[in-house]
Amino acid sequence: MISFRGAVKEFPGPRGSGVLAVDHVDLDIEDGEITGVIGYSGAGKSTLVRMINALELPTAGTVSVGGRVTGELAERGLRELRSEVGMIFQQFNLFSSRTVVGNVGYPLRIAGWPRERRRQRVAELLEFVGISDKARQFPHQLSGGQKQRVGIARALATSPRILLADEATSALDPETTLDVLALLKRINRELGTTIVVITHEMEVVSSICDKVAVMEQGQVIEHGPVYDVFADPRQEATRRFVHSVLHDRPSEETLARLREHFEGRMVTVWVRDDPGARAALSSALAASDVHSTIVYGGIRELAEKPFGSITFELTGDNDAIDALVADLAAHTRVEEIGAGVAR
Repeated sequence: MISFRGAVKEFPGPRGSGVLAVDHVDLDIEDGEITGVIGYSGAGKSTLVRMINALELPTAGTVSVGGRVTGELAERGLRELRSEVGMIFQQFNLFSSRTVVGNVGYPLRIAGWPRERRRQRVAELLEFVGISDKARQFPHQLSGGQKQRVGIARALATSPRILLADEATSALDPETTLDVLALLKRINRELGTTIVVITHEMEVVSSICDKVAVMEQGQVIEHGPVYDVFADPRQEATRRFVHSVLHDRPSEETLARLREHFEGRMVTVWVRDDPGARAALSSALAASDVHSTIVYGGIRELAEKPFGSITFELTGDNDAIDALVADLAAHTRVEEIGAGVAR
């Protein structure tokens, strides 16, 4: 559905210097999937999403949407493409002077739909997003979650093939965020809409996305199924995201406090979706003469699979501890915290 090939976006800078917002990105987003694009502020996420609906055209390389290369389209072709791409915004972008009906019906009015057909479509959309009872209210009378539902209904008005959600839950409380994410999941499941979620929150991606692309300094540094990327992150930026949510590994401050109470060698053992490996880990710990104590850790479920890590204090003969660590490392990733060595 969406394909980036060597895509570059550079903005003019002071004194002739350029700002490279998107740097030679290769990325495919399949029809009907939910893809999360995650990264810290300034990573290039919003520029990337604006290239999908052709609000920004690539400086070099190509962006194809539904088989059409955006940089080759005339104005009419760009308008047609944009009509097939709905947009959900962080701050809702609703007209304060229009009711819910007026906001949702606005894109239909611009598209030239007759009044009765607009009325029917708006009623369908409000029913779908669960705010039919708010039809005659104005944005200032709505909660944040209700405003975002209006924004989603408006984005769906012309039955787009693609829905772009740019930090769509950042202004919402956790409970409302879950409701909005469930609605996006339902849109994908029932309508088959391809959804691209731009976010800096790993929780958003882990809740609803099929795949994730991690951006840093304008580049996509990791891309793949959500579980594969988060359970075995290859890049430091991805690891920071995972640990910021999972809190499964002790920080330097926490480690210092732990060492006040535990004097043995400490190792962190990764837990992944491999029952055989988990059984082997348990057997290795039970069979060893080394005494092991759990001192830290966190395991959660992602895509109905477990991932996380557990930190043990190991006490006993150093040779026996070396042998145990080697045995554990044969089945999963192990990091000895004291030495900072990953095996």
